[in-house]
Amino acid sequence: MPILVDTLRIFGFRGISNIEINLSKVCVLIGTNNSGKTSVLKAMQLAMGDYSRYITDEDFHIGNDDQTQKTIIIDTRIIPCGKDGKQIKAFEDIWAEEFSDNIQSTANGEQFVAIRTCCKHDLVRGGFQTERFSLEYWPEKEDWVDVDDSRKSKIKTRFDSLPFISIEAQRDIHQELRERSSFIGKILSGVDYKPEDINEIEKMVGTLNAEAVNKSDSLKNLKKNLENLSQSFSGAGHAEITPFPKKIRDLSKQFTLHFGESEKNSFSMEYHGMGTRSWATMLSVKSFIELMAENYNIEEKPFYPILSAEEPEAHLHPNAQRTLYTQLVNTSGQIIISTHSPYLAAIADQTQLRYLVKHENETKIHQLSSELEPEDIRRIQREVIHSRGELLFSKVIVLSEGETEEQALPQLFNKYFQCEPFMLGVNFIGVGGSGKKYKPYLSFAKDFNIPVFIFSDGEPDILKQLQKVYNQVIGEVDLKDCPNIVILEEDDFEGYLLNNGYNELIENAIASVDSEEKITNWIDKKQGTMDSPKRTTQPPCATCKQPIFAGEIRDYNTEGGRTKAIAEILDSQKPKYAQAITEKLCKLEAGKFPPKIIELFEKIKKGVKL
Repeated sequence: MPILVDTLRIFGFRGISNIEINLSKVCVLIGTNNSGKTSVLKAMQLAMGDYSRYITDEDFHIGNDDQTQKTIIIDTRIIPCGKDGKQIKAFEDIWAEEFSDNIQSTANGEQFVAIRTCCKHDLVRGGFQTERFSLEYWPEKEDWVDVDDSRKSKIKTRFDSLPFISIEAQRDIHQELRERSSFIGKILSGVDYKPEDINEIEKMVGTLNAEAVNKSDSLKNLKKNLENLSQSFSGAGHAEITPFPKKIRDLSKQFTLHFGESEKNSFSMEYHGMGTRSWATMLSVKSFIELMAENYNIEEKPFYPILSAEEPEAHLHPNAQRTLYTQLVNTSGQIIISTHSPYLAAIADQTQLRYLVKHENETKIHQLSSELEPEDIRRIQREVIHSRGELLFSKVIVLSEGETEEQALPQLFNKYFQCEPFMLGVNFIGVGGSGKKYKPYLSFAKDFNIPVFIFSDGEPDILKQLQKVYNQVIGEVDLKDCPNIVILEEDDFEGYLLNNGYNELIENAIASVDSEEKITNWIDKKQGTMDSPKRTTQPPCATCKQPIFAGEIRDYNTEGGRTKAIAEILDSQKPKYAQAITEKLCKLEAGKFPPKIIELFEKIKKGVKL
């Protein structure tokens, strides 16, 4: 890895007004539809590839004031790297010779190459004019567009050693076999043999053609009749039938690809599904790059391809997506992938993810903070991205603690807003009953700039943990007066329902799962027994320094005894009753939902303008 395109800046291109993207050797662009992923790839293709010939008026950005930008500006910075991928001070000799006078240095002696691409209407000849310049310095992010034109030198041609290779979203190896300009077409047009090998192969093909004709009565009859053409040539002439190409130069014209579970069971690509055909296209591009690398190596020239792949997951099942991703990232050079697949995002290194989002008609880009501790990064990867990859494409994340909330909130949301949560980009996540469990989700949401709401139990220990985590990640707030947090007065959601007039609903839910006698039988069985020990407010044990726990004798004959029994039943097997409670709640009119549920939904509605 001798070099790296580490920074890309885009101004006035399609839906992008002005952004800067930090790139790594492998970079994965994620985001919802129309967030700008394709625009980033095409902007880089304009700067380093062949997209300039496809430029149209629609590629020029239209601002919020309905004014169209007159110029597209794209800056790319190239830096030297060591084998570990980290920046080093100077380019290797072979690259220093390639970049020549375009190499600049920072104040501390670090070399770089900065290339500016400008595209605008050609007022003289019509169409569009694209020019590239070498910048003498890398401007600050705030005023990079306004760099002094007098400090630019024109670059007449692109660097052949940095080819930009684009794999489009629409691809089909079966169709590309017929196109000489496709990557598979370029490979076939470059097929070459030694003269002695050509003669030998053509003799073999000639023998094969003769055998094919001789063993077919219909072909022999056709040949016999075609020989009569000689009558038009004064008895001279010879008719020849060639089921297989006679000359090596014609092989590519009838070239086909077959694939199957075995040699006997292989089929032409036209009989395979789009997944296999798409995958084959990408592997043909990989082959093309390898052949280019070999040719450059023979010529002792530097070679560092930039490969972009748009939605490589198309038509592939999850395991195939993972396999293809591994094949792509092991390609020589730099790889930039745009994807909607949570499976690809989950296996990518988090530092490679770039999250694009459209905000008020402007494309913004976010990535994981470089200041996170290694353990925090591992937790985000393990607990969020790997397990909940769909969150990468969320517009809103709602966090809660218990299983009942995780099941109930999405269904109640649907009834309250008359719309499925996923249709609005809202994801509900149960973090697992501990304030500490919020941290990876909050860190993830903050760095990727996704609005997050919390529906928390009111247990003191949980609130204490939540307060600590929230202060660390987001900043200090009063949890009880926060526009994106709702806190239950009671320990948990079931307790909140029982203490706010939903006893009958809960009893009906329990009866629907077990029986009408479930609560009575519980009371009869548990009356007078010791309940589960609970932590007391007494000082810790003087000997072992541990908190003091104590239990009480159950007495259901006191006021609230039946409610206590119901709470115990729910606590004993919460997952068992979660869906039943949810179904009962969903039968209520939306206006009669528990007040805290309504409060949460209204905060979401106001906070993200649903």
